[in-house]
Parts: sequence; C-alpha cells; structure tokens
Amino acid sequence: MTRNAMARGIAAGAATTLAVGALALLGGGIAGAAPGTVTWDEGAARFTRIVSNTTPAVGETVTVTTKFDRTSWIDEFVYNVKDRHPSCLTYIPGSAKMTGNGGDRPVASPEVVVDEGNGRGYVRAAWGVTDWVVQNRPGFVQTPVFSVSYRAGKNCARDTALLTGMEYGGSLGGTNSLRGPSITMSKTGTATSIAAVTGARVGVPSTLTAYVTGAEPGNTVEFRDSGTRVGEAALDAAGKATLAWIPTVAGNRTVTAHFLGTGFAAASQSSTIPVQVAERIVPSTIALAPVTDAQVGKAGAITATVSPAGAGGTVTFKDGDVVIGTSPVGADGTATTEWTPATEGQRTVTAEYSGNGTVTASSVQESVTVAAAAGGNGSLGSLFGS
Repeated sequence: MTRNAMARGIAAGAATTLAVGALALLGGGIAGAAPGTVTWDEGAARFTRIVSNTTPAVGETVTVTTKFDRTSWIDEFVYNVKDRHPSCLTYIPGSAKMTGNGGDRPVASPEVVVDEGNGRGYVRAAWGVTDWVVQNRPGFVQTPVFSVSYRAGKNCARDTALLTGMEYGGSLGGTNSLRGPSITMSKTGTATSIAAVTGARVGVPSTLTAYVTGAEPGNTVEFRDSGTRVGEAALDAAGKATLAWIPTVAGNRTVTAHFLGTGFAAASQSSTIPVQVAERIVPSTIALAPVTDAQVGKAGAITATVSPAGAGGTVTFKDGDVVIGTSPVGADGTATTEWTPATEGQRTVTAEYSGNGTVTASSVQESVTVAAAAGGNGSLGSLFGS
C-alpha cells in the first residue's frame, strides 16, 4: 500500500482545535485534558487515531481510539489490532473493546505486553475473520473503532513526546505505524513550605524543617538564610526534610526552603519566614582573689573577677552554705563584698556568677584559713578580752 494524505492535528486545550469527528468519538472528553488526533491513508484504508489526553498528569486516564474507514467500495475485514503505547502507561483491565455494528464488544482477554524492550508495550485483540468488516459503499457503511485505556505512570519521561502507534492485520493486508498522536507529560507540580523557627542563637544548632508535596523520598531540599545557601537535606517518606542550621549572624534573618526539582517534578520554593537570631552565648570564668588575713570578728574584703569583663550580672559569695553577700559585676569585671568570719579554721568560700543572657554562669571555690579572734583563743577569747 502507498501512504498519502496524512493529516495531523493536536489540540492544546481548546475544543475548536480538534476535528468534529474526533469529538464525536471521544464523547464529552476529559475536563482539562488536551486531546489529539491524527488521520492518514494507506491505499484505500483510512485510519483516525485519537488520544483523549495528550498531556496527562500522573494517575490520569488516557483513552486511545483507532477508527477504521475505507475510501473505496472494496470491503476489508479486520482480524486483529495491536495498540502500541509508552511502557510507562498501564493498561486498565477491561477497557479494550471494539465498537461498531450498533454496539460495543469488550475484549475479554487481550494480549498485554508491558514493554517489548524498546520502551513501548502493546495491547492486542483478535477476532474471527468475519467479525469486523470495514465498508464504504452505498447502503453499507461500517467504521469500527478499537479503543483501550491506560493509567499514566509516575515513571513517564517528562517534557518528552512519547509516541503511540497501531498495528493491525486484515483481509487486505495490514499496517504497522507509529504515527501518534504523541503523549507529553509535564513535570509533576510541587509545593514547598517551611516551619517556623524559634530560639535561634548564633553558634547553636536550630532545626530547619521543610515539607514538599509532589516530590519523591530522597529528593533534595535546599535551605537558604537571606538568600545564601546554608545546607541541604533529603526528603523522607512523609515529604519532610530537616537540617541542623547554625546561625553565624545575630539579628533579623529570613529563611527559605527550595525544592530543586528533578527530571520528574518541578522546582518550588517556600514563602520567606523571619527568624530572630540571638547573640552568641559566651562562656564565662570567675576567679577569687587570695584571702590571706581572714580572722574571726574582723571585717575584710573578698573580690572576684569575672571574664569577659563588662559582662554585667552579679556575684554571690558564700561561706559554706551561708550567703555572705551579693555584688554587681563592675565594668572591669570585678565584684567585691565584705566578709566578717564567725568561725576560725579552714573555710570554703564560693563565688557564683549569675550569667547575663549572652554570657554563661560560672562559679569558683577556694579554701580560706580563718585565724582566731585577736587577743584570745578562738571566739571565746574575744569575750574575756584575753
């Protein structure tokens, strides 16, 4: 047979771009679908193939129909039809059927091959030699239509034309053609969000959490602080990604999460969230100046030095568990209190620094020898004046 008069039309969402005959075959169509049709002649045989949705999303149904027609008065009998499709489309059981002669005839057990090894599979149906006739002569017009439905799979290549085709055998020969229409799946749309962050502080890890819908486990999310990448994390099975973020700058920051996209899913970005980052916490140290002249009943000064200087806060001094006094830390880092020992012997003096928001607390203990009261033995000597 010779090939001629090939006409092709692909609809891009508007019903007016599809031939009226194609619409009649499809019925009402699929909401939001972009049907496509291709018609060609081989000798006196004419074929019209229609794909109900040439731009399906994952999980949507795609119905393919092939109409058989004649341009001469010579009848042809269709023995079998093989609908070829991308292997990422899954045949919907029970959908294969031939329509004509006033009704539908489902194909109970078509031959289904998922992949022939070339990225395409097929669904094949066969009938008796006189079951389906194609006629186009006065008073005798028969134009049977073979149809089959598929489910679009998530492993279909995206933004790539995936060709469909048809093969049939009949009383006048047959054809094997990959004339289409093609199916093109867009990348799956995604949505990314990021959780609020509280308690952030310079030098301290804070958890950034992003959620992505439409992506796959293992896909990557990138986190940014005021536009600068701070790290990335993989999505888990629940579509969540977390990152331990250690801020380096205090103040008002803005954080976003970015799904980078894959060959199957489109990129997306979260809204920007504000994060208040506190100043870095600085460790402090405290030291007690040596106390060398402590004596029962004699007032003396105890001095502690806090580092870093200028940290502010207070120092509490203790003799054992008894509070001696509390003093503010001066700009030079020192705090002083007056101590009048009441008991001679070895005493444990403690200085406890309170900390100041961005500076940690600290403490120190020293052993101090307290002499007996002047002019007597211990505390009794001071009572008798000897």
